Amino acid sequence: MKPSVKKTPPKAGSGQTHAKAGLASRQAAAKILAAVIDRKVSLDGMLDQENGNPAYRALNDADKALVRAALNSALRHLPRIDAIFAELLKSPLPEGARALQMVLYVAAAQILYLDIPDHSAVDLAVEQANLDPRNRRFAGLVNAVLRRLGREKEELLAKVSQLPSLPQWFFERLVEVYGAETASEIAEAQLSPAAVDLTVKSDPEGWAQRLGGKVLPTGSVRLSRYQGAIPDLDGYTDGAWWVQDAAASIPAQLFGDIAGSHVVDLCAAPGGKTAQLIARGASVTALDQSANRLKRLGSNLARLGMEAVLVEANAASFKPDALFDAALLDAPCSSTGTVRRHPDVPWTKTMADVEKLARVQEGLLLNALDVVRPGGFVIFSNCSLDPLEGEFMVRRVLKKRADARLVAIDQAVLPGLSEAFTADGEIRTTPAMLRDESASASGMDGFYAAKLQRI
Repeated sequence: MKPSVKKTPPKAGSGQTHAKAGLASRQAAAKILAAVIDRKVSLDGMLDQENGNPAYRALNDADKALVRAALNSALRHLPRIDAIFAELLKSPLPEGARALQMVLYVAAAQILYLDIPDHSAVDLAVEQANLDPRNRRFAGLVNAVLRRLGREKEELLAKVSQLPSLPQWFFERLVEVYGAETASEIAEAQLSPAAVDLTVKSDPEGWAQRLGGKVLPTGSVRLSRYQGAIPDLDGYTDGAWWVQDAAASIPAQLFGDIAGSHVVDLCAAPGGKTAQLIARGASVTALDQSANRLKRLGSNLARLGMEAVLVEANAASFKPDALFDAALLDAPCSSTGTVRRHPDVPWTKTMADVEKLARVQEGLLLNALDVVRPGGFVIFSNCSLDPLEGEFMVRRVLKKRADARLVAIDQAVLPGLSEAFTADGEIRTTPAMLRDESASASGMDGFYAAKLQRI
């Protein structure tokens, strides 16, 4: 019998290159998760194919997909994962073990929410701990805690199933604005990834039949089960449709008949709403302050066989040579309504961000009223769930502008979506709306929209 040999884990910088399969993806996920939670860095930015996290960009496509799945699952369920570890650990991890905590989060997301073998998630987490001098002494703890998590996951998940899976500041704000019941419904809705929604140039019923989708009250075609590449879908190459959340498709529909009108889209990129305006017969000027985003917008319109006048300018100070018949202002915001698609948002934003962005939006809306002729309309919208960035901000603008009034939106514009209309005729959607038989077929982004007229 051969004597047993105790293997000593390689030290950092030892030059060993034969890393375990899958280790690089877990290490990248832990680093990115730390950047999102601790440094408030956008997840989209970290996962950008050209300028994102170097460790992520170095992975193959399969490992990149695993990183995205692990991060999205961890961020959607983080308060519940935290509560589970609070029960499993006899005492909290020391303050200096933040990197270890990210390793545990990523492993837990795999064990609890992904179709990853438990032993693989555990072994690679232990390997991560062993390779990091800061965490090596905790490798045994990682092994024990995660193995127990795998054994008891059903019981542990049941214990935390009623815990709101959103950051405390965000959930408390939702309760304050919407009440406990709706806040809980929004929190639950964000646990399921959003479906693919398409805005079609024409014949939504026909396209729904061809693509195996369903027509929504907004006129969008929803593909609730599609997980493939968007360019592989029928109609993409022909420019018959574009991807756009059902709620995001609403603002451009609120003008009514704009055929032949001169309309400016003031924060236009990536161009979904610009395309809607063009499809409705308007002559469109598309404005954006970023040259790169404007270039992307131009490419998107080219695929659709559409044209607009593209202008690189700041919407807060833009002064046109001639006033427009109408303006669409889909303003930059906290994006808290997009939590189903971007679960990092409530972890990277705070109430201070909401308040700051509301002031930015006020300046943008005041200028938007200046670029339309008397009698012309401005549709203001954003994807925030907070009335500070919607109803309250619009009321402040109306107090400052005697030459503007709020126009109640006719519910006939969106038949079948009466729950989205406020008492004053504004639009307010939430991720808990558009309920269907399955979570994957339900929901929409949180959006606010109001119609103003210059008088």
